[in-house]
Order: sequence, then structure tokens, then C-alpha cells
Amino acid sequence: MTYQETIGYLYDRLPVFQNIGARAFKPGLTTTRELCKALGDPQDKYPTIHVAGTNGKGSTSHMLAAILQKSGYKVGLYTSPHLKDFRERIRVNGAFVPEDFIVKFVDDQKSNIDRLSPSFFEVTVAMAFSYFGEAKVDVAVIEVGMGGRLDSTNVITPELSVITNISFDHMQFLGDTLGKIAGEKAGIIKDNVPVVVSEDQNNEIRDVMVAAAKKANASLIFASRVYEVVYQGVREGKMLIDIKDKVSGSRVAEGLATDLTGAYQLKNIAGVWAAKEVLISKGWKISEDALADALQSVSAITGLKGRWQQLRTQPDVYCDTAHNTAGLTLTLAQFASVSKGVKRFVVGFVGDKDISTMLSLFPQDAAYYFCQPSNMRALKAKELQSMASEHGLLGKAYENVNEALEAAINDSLPADAIYVGGSTFVVADIKSL
Repeated sequence: MTYQETIGYLYDRLPVFQNIGARAFKPGLTTTRELCKALGDPQDKYPTIHVAGTNGKGSTSHMLAAILQKSGYKVGLYTSPHLKDFRERIRVNGAFVPEDFIVKFVDDQKSNIDRLSPSFFEVTVAMAFSYFGEAKVDVAVIEVGMGGRLDSTNVITPELSVITNISFDHMQFLGDTLGKIAGEKAGIIKDNVPVVVSEDQNNEIRDVMVAAAKKANASLIFASRVYEVVYQGVREGKMLIDIKDKVSGSRVAEGLATDLTGAYQLKNIAGVWAAKEVLISKGWKISEDALADALQSVSAITGLKGRWQQLRTQPDVYCDTAHNTAGLTLTLAQFASVSKGVKRFVVGFVGDKDISTMLSLFPQDAAYYFCQPSNMRALKAKELQSMASEHGLLGKAYENVNEALEAAINDSLPADAIYVGGSTFVVADIKSL
């Protein structure tokens, strides 16, 4: 098969969560373990870092990969879903997995795919582990797909576990309380493996994390208790920050710059900083210069896209992959401060989310351009338009995000600002991304 035929086979033969949702969800590790066993368990042949969380796990994974790469290590990075190209999911030192590897892997594993009937995600996880082994990486950063305890990635025993935060998302799979969701995320905590939790959010979540770490005899750090990331403004497109040690009151870093300018990154960076300290304590060599170089060029080093990314100016256009109540709360608050002109929103959602709650976060004194992602789970733009009107959000419906964005730009004066988002898949459809 050609590469395109191979990708077509994967999408046609295997259940894909991003397309069909719950019907593709296969909780449990048995199939992934069988796939990995057939490959010689490559995931056990190099150190790994496991990253879970409701929001921020992608950014955190990319930052850690960038820091380790700038420190001289050969770094594998597995993330999902992809925005533009399937190969985004599997990278080594920022470079996509080669097409010929994917073709050969799928051809070699067809008998196992037929025998085990894995999900699309299970195959991609096994593919990533195999490629990282073949590439002889020094370390691989592995982002959880959903939850943690029953996620396919949870067949690894990492050097370090990181959990960014807990909020409501995928409740039909992970539970309807923060405590239940935290329990699923805490499922990545392994015996005697240190864990960093980026945010100390509340007693309910804290108790779950403490109990899980105690049961596993794993050291636990709540990064937000130890470090405060202090915002110092934006200069030349980079966010300037200081890192304050809350225990001593001293600043352990001053004048750091990062190309990830979303305000929510302040919380993620606290977790990354704590994770970096744990890695250093375990013998990993990470210099101050490598850290500074990595943070200011995360997107260039790892190819991260769609996290509070500015696409143009006059009018300013920002996109963000925030796709749940907690994530949108933060990005919409930041968007409210970016311009004195008219605020315009190009928004679309997938249909199996809590759309009504998310719509309640958007301001009524703004212009709306409703669209739908090119995804089988998409909420139709006309239906979204109707739902939004019940929240006082008025605008026209468009077939896709690019038509909606073009209309918003055409309607704008230079001082206006446009937000594009609501779903990862809406951002993925932007031609100029």
C-alpha cells in the first residue's frame, strides 16, 4: 500500500474516537499489551515521562520534550489528536515519523490488527512505541489520550508522571464528579515513580491524588504549592515570566521568555518547572541555558500549534484548541483583554460536549460566526446557531471555519479582534494554521 492507502486503511478498518466518539472507546489495556508484546515490548526499552490531565497536557508534553531536546537528548513525543497531519502524533526531536515507517508497520501488523480488532488509538500508541524504539530515543514523552487508568498509553512504567489539572470533560467515560475524574487521571501513578501535579485545585482532588500516591509509595509534589509563575508582560511576541519559590520567597528564575503566550500556560509552566527539578534530582542533565532556549521556542522545536496562536493582525485573529468549560473560561478571559474594538467569535463544537454550559461563557455584546468542524461528531452550524440564540448570542451560520473566518475578517475594522475555537477540530480546519 502507499502511504495514503495505509492511512485510509487505518481510518476505515479501525474505530476512530475523533470521528465516532463513544463507539470507538475501548477502555482497558489488554489489547495494547498484546500489540506491544507482538512488537517485543518496545515501550520498556527507553525511559518515558507520562503526562495526563484535563487541560494543558499537550502543552506540558511539548514543553518537556523541548527542554529535554535542548539539553542534548534524543526525544520521542507522542500526542493526540493531530491537527493537520497524522504524523504529528509521533515525533522524534520535532520531526514527524516517516511515511515509510507507517506503511511498513501497518503491513507487518495486519495479522495482529485482524486478530485483536484494536481501536485506531491503540494501534497509534503501539506504532509510537515501536518507532521510538527503532529510533533509539533517549527518552519519550507520552501524552495520555483520555483519562489515565484505562488509557492505552498506561502500559508504560515511566521515570516521572505528571498530571496537569482536573476539570469536567468526557464525563460519560470518566465520571460525573471531580473526584471520580481525578481517580481516573491518578491511574497513571505507578509504584515508586514520582508524580507532579501542576495545580493544587481543591480538597476533593487533592485527597484522591494523595491517596493514590501513598498507595503507590510515590513521592508527590503539587507544583502550585511550591512555585508561582509571575507574569511580566509580552515583548516581541514572547510572554515574559519569573519563577518564584513560594517556600523561600526567592525568585529562582527571572526574565524567562516563552513563545506560548496563553495565560493558562502560567499554571502549566509551574508543573513543568517542578517536573524539571524532579528529573534533575534523578540524574538528568538540564542546564539553565537549555531551559531558557527551550521555553522561548517550544513551537519551533516541537511543532506545537493551536495554543493561543495569533494568526494575523489588523484585525487580530487568535485561535485556541480549548474545548471544555475550564479551558474556554481561561481563553475567553484572555481574549476579553486583547482589543478595544469589536469582538468577533468564529465558533464550532462537536455534538457530544456540554454545549449549553460552554455557550454561557461567551459574551452577548459580540458578533458571532457559527461553523462546524469537518468531523463526523460535528454539531451542525445551524443547530449551533439556534442553541446560541437561546443564550443571546446572535450571528450567521457557515459551512466551515474558513468561510466563517473570511466573513469575520471582511466585517472587521483594524482594531477588532477575532477568536476562533470551540473545538480542537475547528482549529485543525483553519487553512492558515
